[in-house]
Amino acid sequence: MVSNQLLGARIAAGLAVLSVTLSGCSWLHSRESGPPPSAPVTRPMQAQTQIAPSADDMTATEAAINASASTAAPSQASVPADSGNLINPSAPKSYFVKRGDTLWGIATLFLRDPWLWPEVWYINPQVANPHLIYPGDTLALAYGADGRPQIRLEQGGAARMDPRLRSTGIDGAIPTIPYQSIAAFLSRPSVLTPDQVKNAPYVLAFRDDHEVGGSGHEVYVRNLNAPDRARYSIVHVGDPLRDPDDNKVVGYQGIYTATALVSKPGTVTKAVLIDAARETLRGDKVMPSDNDVPLNFMPSAPRSDVHGRIIAVVDGTDLIGQYQIVVINRGLRDGLASGNVLAIDRAGERVRDTYANGASFTRKAQDLGTSFARKVQLPDERTGTLLVFKPFDRVSYGLIVGASNTIQVYDVVHNP
Repeated sequence: MVSNQLLGARIAAGLAVLSVTLSGCSWLHSRESGPPPSAPVTRPMQAQTQIAPSADDMTATEAAINASASTAAPSQASVPADSGNLINPSAPKSYFVKRGDTLWGIATLFLRDPWLWPEVWYINPQVANPHLIYPGDTLALAYGADGRPQIRLEQGGAARMDPRLRSTGIDGAIPTIPYQSIAAFLSRPSVLTPDQVKNAPYVLAFRDDHEVGGSGHEVYVRNLNAPDRARYSIVHVGDPLRDPDDNKVVGYQGIYTATALVSKPGTVTKAVLIDAARETLRGDKVMPSDNDVPLNFMPSAPRSDVHGRIIAVVDGTDLIGQYQIVVINRGLRDGLASGNVLAIDRAGERVRDTYANGASFTRKAQDLGTSFARKVQLPDERTGTLLVFKPFDRVSYGLIVGASNTIQVYDVVHNP
């Protein structure tokens, strides 16, 4: 027979266990439904919430395009109210960086405005170059003690350490924008100033009476003081670039034709054409190659107020779409730098208001009175986003990284 004291002790112990169990359930429930923790997530990658099981093989750009088509409402419990205007409602808790990703694509996946990436990117002092992101890295969305969102490098990929991957190029840091779209413009002159067109060295003639030159042909260059084996870009002078603000010529499009490898320096320099992209003609300019354009710049808004226009498109088409290259009439002297992001607007038309002051005309009366009606300026409409990758003094080359509508020459560009 159990004593009353022993029975009381067992009942007390049972109640204590029940209390702990209930409190544990309550704690688990609060973990599932409460706001995200302020500390960075440290669980293994296998336990992280992915975009979707079917999206494991998608790059960030593909995932961002896929997410933009979704109309699902964001979870109020997963995004603090004060960051609703910053974080993409469909942003994943974590993302595994893949080969083929770009920084712009990843920023689009996490943020409503990708150029705000520097505002949320958590600089990890333990990483050799904290600005670079590599295939194999895992990025996690977390929130600081002040509730502000942060994108953190949660787990470094093996691509940084495995020497077998170094020979394949997989371990290279991901570029800001698709490299293949701008590769031809990174190391070759692509805008010539009026002074360069007038004074730069030029192709004087071809050996063996050729009228045009291609790979392997020898050319004679005038006014080039260069050492043996030096390399120069040969550029054909393209269409003039005029600033619509004052109609002045601010430069000329430079069309790369080939690389000239100096074989015999002298008053008239002889060179061999290599890496030809198109035919070289007499009079084409010989320019030093430019190799100082960064590939891994961070997207950012301009530091100064910029307001300009698109003045040319590289391939000469009338309608411009995503990943096409354009020229704008603003450059270094206007405060632009590589990585600056600009919004693109279609300038609103000016239309005549034939209904002002409650007036009501018949169609015939409207036709007669249209020329006397007052003009009203319609608002500009957003058509896309441009990222500057190669600024010059008065003009810049930019890549269309987003297009919500057709973009045309003379559309307005300005701070986002």
